[in-house]
Amino acid sequence: MIYSIQIKKSAQKSLAKISCLDQEKIIIAIHDLGNDPRPLGCKKLSGRDAWRIRVGDYRVIYEIKNSELFIVVILVGHHSDIYKKH
Repeated sequence: MIYSIQIKKSAQKSLAKISCLDQEKIIIAIHDLGNDPRPLGCKKLSGRDAWRIRVGDYRVIYEIKNSELFIVVILVGHHSDIYKKH
C-alpha cells in the first residue's frame, strides 16, 4: 500500500531554512514514508498519535492516518529544538 503524503506549511518553512544537502536527505526520507510509514528506527511519540524519524541531526514528526492511507508531516527541524515546538 502506498500512502499519500502532505507536508504542513510550517514544516515546509522549516525545511526551506535547512541546507540543501540536508534538505535532499529529508525529502527522500519523507518520500520513503509513502512506501513504509513505520521504517526501521522510527519512534512513536508519547502523549500524541505522532511518529518521528531521524535524518542525520534532523527529525521529521508526522502522523499516520491508516484508514485513509495518508501521512501528514507536522514538523521538520534540528534535534536540539524540534521537541520544544512540539
